[in-house]
Amino acid sequence: MTPTRVPDTLAQIRDDFLELPEAERLQLLLEFSNELPAVPDEIASHPEMTERVAECQSPVYIHVDVVDGVVTMHATAPPEAPTTRGFASILAQGITGLSPDEVIAIPDDYPQSIGLTRAVSPLRIAGMTGMLMRAKRQVTQKR
Repeated sequence: MTPTRVPDTLAQIRDDFLELPEAERLQLLLEFSNELPAVPDEIASHPEMTERVAECQSPVYIHVDVVDGVVTMHATAPPEAPTTRGFASILAQGITGLSPDEVIAIPDDYPQSIGLTRAVSPLRIAGMTGMLMRAKRQVTQKR
């Protein structure tokens, strides 16, 4: 079994949230929502390449690539769902560039560790957890 470890980028994102007063954490999440990287045209024009995250109330789709031992995560989430977009952005930015083993080792409870459990609904946290689980599964299948 792979030991769990939070990769540096995700650890830094977590620390950035935890350093803020609870009331300001939602603002940081909204900033992440504006930073969700665009999906490449190759994936955008072939939606069958993406996987719907059923745990999210909003239509969120992810696609993970593993090329030469490096993971890239792409995600789409509607602009009218900024919380969900923020979570997708955190994961896309935090997972892209990692090795498959690093992605698989991310603790399953990472979404609960960033200090937003009292600021957003449990459904939203479950959605981020669903994104992470799908990303880890796709990495396992593609490595």
